[in-house]
Amino acid sequence: MSTGGRGISSALEHNGDRNPSNGKEMSVIELGGPGETGSDSARRSHNRRKSSVLDPTVLEGDLYDERFRPTQRGLKSRHAQMIAIGGTMGTGLFVSTGQTLARGGPAFILGSFCLMSFLIWCIITCIVEVAAYLPTQGSSMNLFGYRYVSRSLGFAMGWLYFYSLGILVPYEITAAGLVIDYWNPPVNIGVWITIMAIVIIGLNAMPVKFYGETEFWFAGIKVIMVCGLLLVSFIIFLGGAPTHDRLGFRYWHDPGAANEYLEKGNTGRFLALLGTWALSAFPFTFAPELVVVTGGEMESPRRNLPIAAKRYIFRLLFFYIGTVLAIGCIVPSNDPSLTNGGAGAGSSPYVIGIKRAGIKVLPSIINAGIIISAWSAGNSFLYLSSRSLYSLALSGNAPSFFKACTKNGVPYRAVIASSLFAGLAYLNCGNSASTVFDWFVSLTNTSGFISWICCTIVYLRFRKACRVQRISVPYHSRIQPWGAWIALVAFVILCLINGFNVFWPQNWSASTFLTDYIGIPIFLCIYFGHRIYAHKDPWAHDPRAVDLTTGLQQVLAEEKPPRVYNSKAREIVGYIWE
Repeated sequence: MSTGGRGISSALEHNGDRNPSNGKEMSVIELGGPGETGSDSARRSHNRRKSSVLDPTVLEGDLYDERFRPTQRGLKSRHAQMIAIGGTMGTGLFVSTGQTLARGGPAFILGSFCLMSFLIWCIITCIVEVAAYLPTQGSSMNLFGYRYVSRSLGFAMGWLYFYSLGILVPYEITAAGLVIDYWNPPVNIGVWITIMAIVIIGLNAMPVKFYGETEFWFAGIKVIMVCGLLLVSFIIFLGGAPTHDRLGFRYWHDPGAANEYLEKGNTGRFLALLGTWALSAFPFTFAPELVVVTGGEMESPRRNLPIAAKRYIFRLLFFYIGTVLAIGCIVPSNDPSLTNGGAGAGSSPYVIGIKRAGIKVLPSIINAGIIISAWSAGNSFLYLSSRSLYSLALSGNAPSFFKACTKNGVPYRAVIASSLFAGLAYLNCGNSASTVFDWFVSLTNTSGFISWICCTIVYLRFRKACRVQRISVPYHSRIQPWGAWIALVAFVILCLINGFNVFWPQNWSASTFLTDYIGIPIFLCIYFGHRIYAHKDPWAHDPRAVDLTTGLQQVLAEEKPPRVYNSKAREIVGYIWE
């Protein structure tokens, strides 16, 4: 599937097509003129960008600006694979699923997670197809939106990622602080917020190989914890808990498999299904995009990104669907602790179920694991936010000031800017924790839907450009392009129904309406504001003129062939560790 093991010349054979827009042979890298360096091109790019929307010279000057050090490919294959499995697996899965279970019941949460897993599978396969072809430094969906669709879409997506992912950092810190309240410590939650923020920011200030190493072990802990929780749930299901109460599917009958919401009867159950579907998106938010962003700092991304995409389905089936099936069997959906269990945001449904089973020590161990998960997810979200700002600078949609990297390849100015969002966590010290929790959930849910809608658009335009220019790609899933169209329609619907309950008279609240839907006008204002600035640009690039070559030679030169092992044992060790 990958061209990494082939020579550069053979890998470029299929990219030597003539440019249909001018009939001339396209070179892989087109410089501004004889003797011109990347920095010379970069200095002129700002003036040329207004009239040269697709000029490869401008893109070359921005991506490989010699005035600034580049990022480094410090993430190994094992880092990339483990980050793909558990990088953003945080409190969204372990805590907020309790609210989702309370909203719809065990049948609706299971069905909603199955549907969401299919939609996310559609997203991951389409965006990895885009990213695996040309994973340059600053790899991100907003950079690909800029290259393959329009400058305005890349601009809007980039700033959406920057502020949404930045907000998720204090969300995870706040949620971890709420879990710590389970032990009723005498220490103010502001102390825990400070400690977690310092560690998260410190890890992102270090070279990316340290981020990859910490996430490898964090994700490993989360994987072990989920496996253990599923095993304990199965034992409780069979009656092996201290209470010796064989639960089976009891809670599917009492209080019932499906709840009612807002209305009675079938209408109420339908509304509960819609509400559960919308809430079920939160644990998946921005998880696929993390895989794409790591491509810019990953060893041999054209080989390793497709591997991550192929294994992603197992994460969806085992960790997400397995989790909601388990909690639907060990916790009744009408348990009051699901929505307000001690801490304002509610305790983990796993903790509630295990406490109900009479297991005394395990809930504290699980809460400790949830804190580590929140810490890890916050670490990943800060990484994503900073790299989104960095890629904005590379595409000319943010000041070049943010291109600056340390000698170890850390975009430190972008990291500092994204770290400022962590201060929002201190809002929890003066407001109701549940209110803060709900603000973050609603705002990031909408941003996630908008991101996935844009991802499908980027993929469809990229695919059309590849087809017109007769370009082959290193990875393609059989589900595409139909999967992208299905996901596009589904996420448009989810974006519109995200806060539908606010329109019921008894639930109307101006603040709730704003938190549920403010993400849509913010994105549209950013997009159309840039459209006014770039009013001479087409709504979408001509697929015949889309630049599919700039940076390809550098990417292929950095690819490494897979290591050959002389024994099966070493191959297994290398598969896990490298």
